[in-house]
Amino acid sequence: MSDIELFQQKIKECEEEIGKGIIGQRDIIRQVMLALLSGGNVLLEGMPGLGKTMLVRTIGQVFRLSFKRIQFTPDLMPSDVTGTNIMVKEEGKSMFRFSQGPIFANLVLADEINRATPKTQSALLEAMQEHTVTVGNESHCLEEPFLVLATQNPIEQEGTYPLPEAQLDRFMFKVLVKFPSKEELRGIVELTEGQAMPEIQSLMDGEMLIKARKLIAQMPIADAVMNYVLELVMATHEANPYIREGASPRAAQAMIRASRARAFTEGRLNVSFEDVQKVAYPVLRHRILLSFDAISEGVSEDVVIGQILEAKEKSLYA
Repeated sequence: MSDIELFQQKIKECEEEIGKGIIGQRDIIRQVMLALLSGGNVLLEGMPGLGKTMLVRTIGQVFRLSFKRIQFTPDLMPSDVTGTNIMVKEEGKSMFRFSQGPIFANLVLADEINRATPKTQSALLEAMQEHTVTVGNESHCLEEPFLVLATQNPIEQEGTYPLPEAQLDRFMFKVLVKFPSKEELRGIVELTEGQAMPEIQSLMDGEMLIKARKLIAQMPIADAVMNYVLELVMATHEANPYIREGASPRAAQAMIRASRARAFTEGRLNVSFEDVQKVAYPVLRHRILLSFDAISEGVSEDVVIGQILEAKEKSLYA
């Protein structure tokens, strides 16, 4: 078995292992896995109690990654996230020493990120983009692999601060966690009430994950598929009564990286149009700003993205 086949098999086993601790939500697990394999941060949006925190914790167990959870509240300060310099005495001298904050972990869960003030939310920006933390005049590198998975309640919930566009753009995916079906809800209740929780096995580690990422990044992508990605992003900037602002160049980068990861998890070494279409929704839904017309008519981001995909698909086979 080649290295590529070995990693493809391992990733499949990891996805199945994560599914042991999470009832339903197969699409959610797959999307978070794609972000993990392509090195992108994830924003999970849904009502409280839908298992978002359990999902992130289970991923940390399966991939044997160090895990830290930060509960975002209105009184949380930036130094509570990044860490701060503290004064210590050594050999009769006073000096400053950096005390690491909870951001120093492989997998960081920013729980209810939109309950913190914008100043504290921005403390994550450098870490998410550069994988470093600067305190005072010193920069501190974060250990690889590093990934931020943030959860937020729907913006209409009381006591929330909308994330600014600059920070939203640093999330590769925005994943919507929907309420479970009646059968899934029964499974959740049976799993958590009166029965022993399944034991989660560690199947990969950070070093193996980094190797898998390198393999995925080397996958070729055909010019036709590349052009398709670029056309989708450009379409968000064309005249559209439902779009006020289109997606940024990061959308194209994220779509290519995520499409490669999806092809890899499907056992292929070539990126298809279908791969791009599957990742378009989580990549674009937080990167386009809806117009007043869309909001007043109740048109969501996913509806607009679906219209763009449908129009571009017709042109593919025209």
